[in-house]
Amino acid sequence: MTFWILVASFWIHLLATVVWLGGIALMAFIAWPALRQGTISSNQWFQLQKRFLPWVNGALVLLLITGFIQMTNDENYNGFLAVDSLWAWAMLLKHIAYAGMVALTVYLQFVLYPAMSRLALLAGSSPETATAESDKLAAREVRYLRLNVAAAMLVLLFTAIATAV
Repeated sequence: MTFWILVASFWIHLLATVVWLGGIALMAFIAWPALRQGTISSNQWFQLQKRFLPWVNGALVLLLITGFIQMTNDENYNGFLAVDSLWAWAMLLKHIAYAGMVALTVYLQFVLYPAMSRLALLAGSSPETATAESDKLAAREVRYLRLNVAAAMLVLLFTAIATAV
């Protein structure tokens, strides 16, 4: 692997990390509390989600590709599932946390957000039912956003461990 391909991989990986982590922080620490406080509307929240999802998806794909390039060029890498050192354990746990983030993102994008959109359409015909169900979905969304933040922090922790080795 040439030096410049590895440099480009690190650069793209860092940019994707900023997009991914910045987006998670925006949604969990700024947008969601603003929605709960009434400073942004439900419609603005949904629009923010729709605009953010392609960026998240792109960042996760770029992290996967560039991370693979970096990992296979690391001197500590001894082969697929060769968990024989602290570095290998950190990488394994990092990948488990990454898979958790991907699973959470898929669930939010293809299950929870469509359910919320359907509920918004239903609200016009049955506001009482929609309000009760909306509260349940909102609680579930907060739980998954928090899990996503926790998984992101674990990825960064295991990255720090692998880097320090």
